Amino acid sequence: MSKQQEFQQQEKSNWSILLGAAFLMATSAIGPGFLTQTTVFTEQLAASFGFVILVSILLDIGAQMNIWRILIVSEKRAQEVANLVLPGLGYVLAALIVLGGIAFNIGNIGGAGLGANVIFGISPVTGAVVSAAIAIAIFLVKEAGLLMDKFTQIMGFVMILLVLYVMFQANPPVGEAIVKTFIPDTIDTLAIVTLVGGTVGGYITFAGGHRLLDAGIKGTNAVPQVTRSSVSAIGIASVMRIFLFLAALGVVAQGLAIDPANPPASVFQLAAGNIGYRLFGVVMWSAAITSVIGAAYTSVSFIRTFHPAIEKYHKTIIVLFIIVSTGIFATIGRPVKMLILAGALNGLILPIALAVMLIAAYKKNIVGSYRHPIWMTGAGIIVVILMAYMGGYTLINQLPALFE
Repeated sequence: MSKQQEFQQQEKSNWSILLGAAFLMATSAIGPGFLTQTTVFTEQLAASFGFVILVSILLDIGAQMNIWRILIVSEKRAQEVANLVLPGLGYVLAALIVLGGIAFNIGNIGGAGLGANVIFGISPVTGAVVSAAIAIAIFLVKEAGLLMDKFTQIMGFVMILLVLYVMFQANPPVGEAIVKTFIPDTIDTLAIVTLVGGTVGGYITFAGGHRLLDAGIKGTNAVPQVTRSSVSAIGIASVMRIFLFLAALGVVAQGLAIDPANPPASVFQLAAGNIGYRLFGVVMWSAAITSVIGAAYTSVSFIRTFHPAIEKYHKTIIVLFIIVSTGIFATIGRPVKMLILAGALNGLILPIALAVMLIAAYKKNIVGSYRHPIWMTGAGIIVVILMAYMGGYTLINQLPALFE
């Protein structure tokens, strides 16, 4: 094989990994909560929700580009970077990520069970156990990383195509949506922060960055590729968000009532009848199973560097992570108080992690001679301030519910 052919083969391999990382992050974001959030806010804000999506996309990009770039330049995972910025901080960050990852994986497992129930008519618990077995099987193969990449890509495309079909069936007022995206009737800051937290909060924003490090894509030379991949990840999640928004808007614009017990299922059924309801099952299952994979992989990646034994047996720990989440769901369902606390803590993970990354970007012992763009730092600071304020507000208001 000539050097030119070797170079082309390497470029193709890198492109596949970069795309896989983008889809891993995007499909981690597109979970059961993502589907419900988007539908509920569309019902509340109608076409003006387009403005919320637009602003959240810009904030998502500001957070994601900063975090991925600094991870790749430092050639270290987030917890290692955090420990270099302030000794012990990496352990705190890892604890928050793992706690949130387990809690949300219980919800993801539940979503997979619900999706299987809609598709096949089996009980949600049976569907959850079968779905967990599929996720575990992916991590047991030798080339788990590559299989994970391919699986999330396929499921991502399936979700987008099915939601696109439902969107056309709903016949939304696209012109009104475009106008209100730039000139909204109302601006809902809580909705903006909720969307940002749901797209790049908690473990989600690190999913792709840690995947790239594991695949050996790192260093300053990789910055242009990684920047494109990070923006692509937000783009994939945003396309799904926009299609689902338009589908829900089409239903709302017709004056149809969305069932509060299961808003996204209601949209699919109202837009496309019983076929739409079945398609909802496929979308829900795809969204949930990919989020299970992303949460397990990323959460464990936050503790891999703490001990050689964890690194050696990280696949086994990932499998245990999924088994524990499934066991909790199958025996006691979704523990409400744990989910409330994890949701509140999730709002604080992004500003803490992003602030740490921005500080790290100016420490030579972490990034060497790399110079971080001022505009990216500014964008990152805006996201930190906004998410810290709203995350703290949410935590303060959620804590009393745990002691009632």
